[in-house]
Amino acid sequence: MKKTILLLLLIALFFNCKNEKKTNDKLNVVTTTSMITDLVTNIGGDHINLQGLMGSGVDPHLYKASEGDVSKLANADIIFYNGLHLEGKLVEVFEKMKNKKTIAVSDALDKRTLIGSEYFASNYDPHIWFNIDYWIQITDFVTEELSNALPEKEAIFKANRGQYIKKLGALKATIHSTIESELPKEQRILVTAHDAFNYFGKAFHFEVVGLQGLSTATEAGVQDVQKLSAFIIEKNVKAIFVESSVPKRTIEALQAAVNSKGHHVIIGGSLYSDALGNAGSIEGTYIGMFEYNVNTIVNALK
Repeated sequence: MKKTILLLLLIALFFNCKNEKKTNDKLNVVTTTSMITDLVTNIGGDHINLQGLMGSGVDPHLYKASEGDVSKLANADIIFYNGLHLEGKLVEVFEKMKNKKTIAVSDALDKRTLIGSEYFASNYDPHIWFNIDYWIQITDFVTEELSNALPEKEAIFKANRGQYIKKLGALKATIHSTIESELPKEQRILVTAHDAFNYFGKAFHFEVVGLQGLSTATEAGVQDVQKLSAFIIEKNVKAIFVESSVPKRTIEALQAAVNSKGHHVIIGGSLYSDALGNAGSIEGTYIGMFEYNVNTIVNALK
């Protein structure tokens, strides 16, 4: 099935080299993750035709292009994706799209500032949206790319950028205040299904441990569960967390392992890691997702 879809994509992209014209003088934009979709929506507004490939609860590490994605990608004027091999199974597709404007939003960042990882394909942790300062830089980057592609709307895009960056600044201040006032540093230990929150931990002084690695394509074994259960007991961790885009069975197994050793640990809630919440909900926005995650973490750990 994978080879069939990839072949369809390559046929559409290489043999239909003539780009579709902008619909109603709007850019045809395709995005991968729901976080990027939300960002581009805030900047482009009604002046672009935007289609996101991945919705709520979709794991980008494991995402496979469907037949329905073929026309979206082939007809796009711009494709924004995360990069750093987050969209692992789409990377080879993007790399072959020489006649398309494919943009990795991670290119906005100085790689020297990223968290390195010898275990991930890009050698960097790709979960860059959990650093709000990075997201502000990416907002600037996306705005410039949209302005270059549709210069007659540049003033509108830049005005939208200004408003959105103010909201991101307010988000950062609110989160910092909530964490500092409600959760002592010794209680800031975040145990999750996979290693998605390292940028968050670095920004807000949490020790972060994921049961699985940076990619959900890796599986947690019995030794991983036992090692982490011992850590939870040693650190007297009150709560551990499932993730909306990762099956909860591994965290439930971890909870059972901890409780079997006489230490009670609860599942503190479900966090949004690699995808936003349902479209139309507060958690379906980047800002709403971030606030929800922080409130869930603080309430469970304090």
